[in-house]
Amino acid sequence: MPLSGARLGAVVGGWLFNAGMETDGQRSGLFWDMLEGRVAWPPAAELMGWELMEVDPEKGTIEVAFQAGEEFTNPAGVVQGGFLAAMLDDTMGPALMAMLPDSKLAPTLDLHVQYLRPARTGRLTGRGRVVQRGHEVCFLAGELLGSDGRVVAVATATARIQRLP
Repeated sequence: MPLSGARLGAVVGGWLFNAGMETDGQRSGLFWDMLEGRVAWPPAAELMGWELMEVDPEKGTIEVAFQAGEEFTNPAGVVQGGFLAAMLDDTMGPALMAMLPDSKLAPTLDLHVQYLRPARTGRLTGRGRVVQRGHEVCFLAGELLGSDGRVVAVATATARIQRLP
């Protein structure tokens, strides 16, 4: 779905959004409020260099990019698994959040990550989707690709829709 409104590709509220994408300015909800700069983005996403590439709230899909710096590496010189898990969580969660109305959020209840190969520093791409959205409980899936396009980790998650505090 094409977006219009806040230009993606510029830094908005400390976040870099993909060039050519815009928000429609009429969507509401926490995810869209962050895109429009009405609500601050989480510092953890900023640390990971979260960048929106594409989102389709009707299909429940999203593609984002991250920037894994040297500070993310373990003694073997590859990105530490905890950072990869956080990136996957910050891929799948927004796929669901883009679908939710103003008064809702969906914290992760369970996250299962499988590491397939070492991840090198640099740009990593996350693809997430809502597998099933229930009234309260939702099932999510995601994958994280290295700069070479090969999958480095996959994940599934369970999230619970609830009212914003």
